[in-house]
Amino acid sequence: MKAAISLNPDAEVVKAVREGLKRTGGYCPCRLERTEATKCMCREFRDQVEDPSYEGFCHCMLYYKSYEKKGE
Repeated sequence: MKAAISLNPDAEVVKAVREGLKRTGGYCPCRLERTEATKCMCREFRDQVEDPSYEGFCHCMLYYKSYEKKGE
């Protein structure tokens, strides 16, 4: 199966998170600390992208990792 990263299908969530990213200079708006690990796309989600068993949203719900199902 091939992994795909997409934006949250909820446009309001995408808008809110992107506004938060602008306010924080590109750091995850739902994290208190401002480090390289919390710069969007955060280290937590990059690690989840590398994990072959993970499918789901990043912490702030901006991105979604999914797998193409066979035959799609």
